[in-house]
Amino acid sequence: MPNIKIFSGSSHPELARLVADRLNLELARAKLRKFANKETSVEINESVRGEDVFIIQSGCGEINDNLMELLIMINACKIASAARVTAVIPCFPYARQDKKDKVMNSELVSDISRAPISAKLVANMLSVSGADHIITMDLHASQIQGFFDIPVDNLFAEPAVLKYIREHINNWQQCVVVSPDAGGAKRVTSIADQLNVEFALIHKERKVANKVSSMVLVGDVSNKIAVLVDDMADTCGTMKLAVEKLLDAGAKQVHCVFTHGIFSGPAISRLMESGMEAVVVTNTIPQADKIIQCPKIKIIDISPILAEAIRRTHNGESVSYLFSHVPL
Repeated sequence: MPNIKIFSGSSHPELARLVADRLNLELARAKLRKFANKETSVEINESVRGEDVFIIQSGCGEINDNLMELLIMINACKIASAARVTAVIPCFPYARQDKKDKVMNSELVSDISRAPISAKLVANMLSVSGADHIITMDLHASQIQGFFDIPVDNLFAEPAVLKYIREHINNWQQCVVVSPDAGGAKRVTSIADQLNVEFALIHKERKVANKVSSMVLVGDVSNKIAVLVDDMADTCGTMKLAVEKLLDAGAKQVHCVFTHGIFSGPAISRLMESGMEAVVVTNTIPQADKIIQCPKIKIIDISPILAEAIRRTHNGESVSYLFSHVPL
């Protein structure tokens, strides 16, 4: 592929290598380091003049440092006369801060008005740094695309999730696809319709902020395999309660499927303590160290989807095919 350069940031070099290998390309050379005072230093070590540049950097690990590194890399390529700079961000940082949320048990209603919309700020920073195009996957809130004045391709892990369920879950025809909250109902019904199976959802009741007081299961999972689907798993507190609720309701097995496996804080211990068969995540975030700690974690490789999106973007082709198909 002529006139294309793929750079890797520090957050997920393994994924960048998989994408480059899929495209039969070498990763472009860049020197990324930190000065003694922790400032980020970026040196682009080859010409990008007139090139179509793709920078792969996921919103994980040291999120703030990696975001700053991405911004500097974009700007370095832009002022080096790159024809176009595309930021490939498999897991978009600050995606959960997409609106002014209500403040639970607050006596001051004005507390709500002082909440930042950090996802919009990140969008502004990416645009100002010089990004011409954004490729990401399963945004926590799809309206984040509207925060940008540049093109955004929000890819979906759903085709890869469907493929995994059909190939790795025995008797998937008898499964029930479950959403852990009402917000994920659209995602779950889409998967259930394509598998031609039933769906259920769990309603979370919160009396105190960030603490689930009770869960109500809407749907029947008795003597069935429950497949719990959501876009991300962070501390896994909700997931652990949901698994317990499904098992108490008579589910034979529970499999959990997430696009972004953040697994922060007590997540790993909660995974080990829960009664689920497996927790399946994509590799938008590195999982090598987590798999060692928790053998229940299984990986769906989404590098073929990202690689095909890059190829189609570079060639000026439509990426809508990827919304419903996994590249061969």
